[in-house]
Amino acid sequence: MSVSRRHFIRNAGLGLAGLGLATKRLDYSSLGGKNESEKLLVSNPDHPEAATYDRLPLSWYKGTVKRLKEKVAEKGVDAILLQNRWNLVYFTGLFHSTTERPFYVLFPVKEDTVYWYHPGLDRDLVTSWWNTENEYYFDFLHAEGAFPDLGKVVQGKTVDLFEWVLKGLEKRGLGAKTIGVDSEFPPSKLKKAKKILPQAKFVDISQICLNMRIVKTKEEIALTQRAMDYFSKIHAFARDYILEKGTDATDFEVRHAAVEYGTDLILKDIKRDGKPHNAVGVSVGIGCRTGVATAYPHPNQFFHKKIEKGDALQVSGGVRIGGYGGELYRYYQILPRDKHREKLWQVVTDCVHIQEEESKAGKTCSDVAYKIHQHQVKQGVEKYIYHRPAHGEGMEGHQAPWLALGDYTVLEEGMTFSVEPGLYDPERGFGYNPSDNLLVTKQKGVLQGSVPYTKEWMILKL
Repeated sequence: MSVSRRHFIRNAGLGLAGLGLATKRLDYSSLGGKNESEKLLVSNPDHPEAATYDRLPLSWYKGTVKRLKEKVAEKGVDAILLQNRWNLVYFTGLFHSTTERPFYVLFPVKEDTVYWYHPGLDRDLVTSWWNTENEYYFDFLHAEGAFPDLGKVVQGKTVDLFEWVLKGLEKRGLGAKTIGVDSEFPPSKLKKAKKILPQAKFVDISQICLNMRIVKTKEEIALTQRAMDYFSKIHAFARDYILEKGTDATDFEVRHAAVEYGTDLILKDIKRDGKPHNAVGVSVGIGCRTGVATAYPHPNQFFHKKIEKGDALQVSGGVRIGGYGGELYRYYQILPRDKHREKLWQVVTDCVHIQEEESKAGKTCSDVAYKIHQHQVKQGVEKYIYHRPAHGEGMEGHQAPWLALGDYTVLEEGMTFSVEPGLYDPERGFGYNPSDNLLVTKQKGVLQGSVPYTKEWMILKL
């Protein structure tokens, strides 16, 4: 590459202006290298078409709730009460923060209505979105009759907010109806439910909700692909940054430079006015660790180490737009390397492609995991296996089903998974763990990232 290290450092700084550690923001377009790594990104004809929208439209959420109503009606359910944060976001499109404050939404099955029961601090989010009626408590813990926002400052009795919601259901005429809930009530809640609504029947519909979230629609897949396209460019930036700064850089610096670059890259394309319901579900979480820290699947130390020759290095993380996206990791080896590292790197890479080829509709999760683990053992690297090859991928990150020997879930088109057949050697102080967002199709799994799994990309000389 034609950029001098001094020129790169001067223009890129530390990528940490927000921490007061640099005086200049990253301006990647000004680099003489013109993003050489981006030229190596793979153009995959199997990739779904990327979305042009920043989030799913309200019509999608309304259609999804209609499908949910049809499914639960078969079980005789009269109304749906959701509390799980990921179900709330998935079925309503209302992105919100989860704290200790209870948040519920109610859908009567035979009505085109949506009722909210929520904390007062979210009242503007609720009333400016999809809302028929809403009731709110002031805050947690809520005192009866206390609404300082309405001029009512009282020290009333502490309100049991679960009982408050149950009374809300009673007011909606659901006292003797069948109500679908997205979590099984523990004995304490069941006792309260029988006290407030003795004639009501509660049915656990959590698996129905989860099954819908597991199989992505074409709109979700398109939005995921858009996020993964951005993520691939972020990886190209990180690779160039490592090549240019070399052993002058720390993994901490690479991480923050990539976060800043990726945030600027994505947000320049997101329509936003600072008000709720746009620029939602956007996250740019990039990780980097080098050296001994790569030898552990879930290390617990802070990453701040100079990159050194001979290091294994991982660039990782998750990128999402409108709540959709996934993981994309690459496992680098800074030269020199020995035959042992070369073998483990190759086995990991081979297993990525095994998962890619085996992840077709009709196979079970266990089938795919078996093929990967079988290959690892045949190659004599069983000592370095620490975990299953992958997990299902959703808004929350880890989502069922699991690519594990004990999971016999049948793969369906539209499911998405991580790609993590990693190997770790704590004794020698290194490990290699990949990831990607893999989409299940009829023929095979499609890796939605565009970053190559090649020596050219990942074996680096500094």
